[in-house]
Amino acid sequence: MMEEQGFEGLSLSQVLPLSQDDAFQEFWSGLPPPSLSTIGTVTDAPQETWRTDGSMCMLTDTLSQVLNEGFDEGLFELPPETPTTDSVTPPSSTVPVTSDHPGDYGFQLRFQKSGTAKSVTSTYSESLNKLFCQLAKTSPVEVLVSKELPLGAVFRATAVYKKTEHVAEVVRRCPHHQNEDAADHRSHLIRAEGSQRAQYFEDLHTKRQSVTVPYEPPQLGSEITTILLSFMCNSSCMGGMNRRPILTILTLETPEGLVLGRRCFEVRVCACPGRDRKSEEESKTKMQSGTKQTKKRKSGPPTPAPGTTSKKSKLVSSAEEEDKDVYVLHVRGRERYEMFKKLNDGQELLDKENKTKTKVCVKHEPAVPSSGKRLLQRGERSDSE
Repeated sequence: MMEEQGFEGLSLSQVLPLSQDDAFQEFWSGLPPPSLSTIGTVTDAPQETWRTDGSMCMLTDTLSQVLNEGFDEGLFELPPETPTTDSVTPPSSTVPVTSDHPGDYGFQLRFQKSGTAKSVTSTYSESLNKLFCQLAKTSPVEVLVSKELPLGAVFRATAVYKKTEHVAEVVRRCPHHQNEDAADHRSHLIRAEGSQRAQYFEDLHTKRQSVTVPYEPPQLGSEITTILLSFMCNSSCMGGMNRRPILTILTLETPEGLVLGRRCFEVRVCACPGRDRKSEEESKTKMQSGTKQTKKRKSGPPTPAPGTTSKKSKLVSSAEEEDKDVYVLHVRGRERYEMFKKLNDGQELLDKENKTKTKVCVKHEPAVPSSGKRLLQRGERSDSE
């Protein structure tokens, strides 16, 4: 046994019995010899080869030199990291296009009919192509397509200013609402609700902000896909929109950023959407009808025949015609109404007094005789005298 013999009787040159001498020797002899250019000359190392008795000597010095010269130090180095993005953000143009384009897929939008009641949080006017909604309230937008879209299609919502003098500026939230929000995308005006896969982007060149949501096919028994949008700032916010009208551009895109369709509509974020929609629709109707009335009024009253009335009678008749016109003035507040009413009553009283004075002060000239003889006045003498 080895434990009984100990290690004193062993020597370095002692040959131990191996169970696989022949197999290992054949494997070693089958290896290709190393290149002469990679093996240097070692003078100090002992030149040892296979012995006749079948034992192998370790060529430690030679192998270490070969490994040191032929080892590639950059073998285990990792390649430089490249930034990876979940999706590609296409470069947007300086002036976005706001015209509708259904494309090959018949891209269309529809809005729910909610009327003009004061309690509604979102309402759409077809005559104005304008969405009225409250701050941070969800506005459903229904999407229709005519055929199946490519895999991975997305919807992108972008806000731009409507007027030409403001279209180059980026639509952002006001500082007040940004500071109150703790979200990572708190500077974005448009927010997509109800989707965990919504992504928010900011163009590197134009700094315009947008939000994308993936397209979901219509559910069974339906032909529409609904997108939930919310606007996080009022149209009247100082430091934000500041009463400047905005447009929302909703585009249908591929994952690579290719636009398949475009729809655009105006948005007003206010406290009472139903009231503001009704007011703007009425003002538009009055403006269209008012242009026709003003053209008719420019013609003026018909001129009388020459020689029928004097200049004074013309002035009086025109003044009377103007006085007959009745105008309606809308006054806000009871106190202001009472003040204007007193002024109106005073003017009516003055008009009545002026009319009575003119009737009393009129002098009737004596009638001229038809025979041609002139009546004598007091202090005059006749020709016969």
